[in-house]
Amino acid sequence: MITFFTSEQLLHAPEYEFFRGERVACFESPSRADFVRAELVARGHEIREPDVDSAAVLRQVHSARYLAFLESAWAQWVAVDAGNAARQPFPSVWPVRTLRSDVEPQNFTAKLGLYSMDNGTPMVAGTWAAAKAGADAAASAATYVTNVIGRVSGKSEIKAAFCATRPPGHHAGADFMGGYCFLNNAAVAAQTLRNAGCAKVAVLDVDYHHGNGTQSIFYDRADVLFVSIHGDPRTEYPFYLGHADELGEGAGQGFNLNLPLPADSSKAVWFAALATACEKITQFGADALVVSLGLDTFADDPISTFALQSADYLELGARLKLLGLPTVFILEGGYAAKELGVNAANVLGGFEGHI
Repeated sequence: MITFFTSEQLLHAPEYEFFRGERVACFESPSRADFVRAELVARGHEIREPDVDSAAVLRQVHSARYLAFLESAWAQWVAVDAGNAARQPFPSVWPVRTLRSDVEPQNFTAKLGLYSMDNGTPMVAGTWAAAKAGADAAASAATYVTNVIGRVSGKSEIKAAFCATRPPGHHAGADFMGGYCFLNNAAVAAQTLRNAGCAKVAVLDVDYHHGNGTQSIFYDRADVLFVSIHGDPRTEYPFYLGHADELGEGAGQGFNLNLPLPADSSKAVWFAALATACEKITQFGADALVVSLGLDTFADDPISTFALQSADYLELGARLKLLGLPTVFILEGGYAAKELGVNAANVLGGFEGHI
């Protein structure tokens, strides 16, 4: 399977974040991509540089003022104080209920709060370049899949591509960052597939944490189905979205399916939810599939509580292959860094029948 990756994605390298009241080294680090890339190369996967500029698609899934802020945020931060070049900015105020969000403040800290859902998404000088490179990889993978759909020896050939993207993207909404995410790579891939002529696109999010950003971007649309299997938001991040009663709105009513699971759910419970998700995707009649491939469902992940083992990811890939759809895999979470490469490669191997 072709993997899209560029070293520009390593430019986002914050030193620390805040976790449970303490300053700690970032869980989302460049080493995640290094482990994935090394394992894929060892298994013979071809690594390609992104070759599609995602700028136009980004304007379809993100607001113009958010993109303008994100691209210039580091320069604005350093303009406040030259010494900020050696510091990481964090928001400290947010426009919560009854406060206005339609007017962009001039104060940088206030702007950072306007465009952030939490203070757990640290930014550095290379953040925009890395996030944009990840979005380019997502657009490239989706374009590749649509360009090579065809027939080989009279038999339908299911095409797929993988994006070893970081920072991840599924928590980023149309106009906000959060959960380590700045640009929504899954939304970029889905919209690219739509632009290429796929009438119906399904997005399946299997990250431990609900893909709130992806849900919100497509919540009122009938052409993109969003399905998510995740930890119950009553106890798990992002807390304020991901409940089972969120079904879509307007034209999107019925095109959103959340399958929240309790902490410590077993493999059997998780794969039962996957069966429900796959049934929904089949009923939808999707022409293509985007998989937000979060691998923090792994039993030894440091910030999650599901019980999947490395071998289970082979089974996941094999089950997704049965959907018979052109598929774009987008790397999301997964913070057991050394095992991340094995688990990602196992999903792709299962999809390709290497069990």
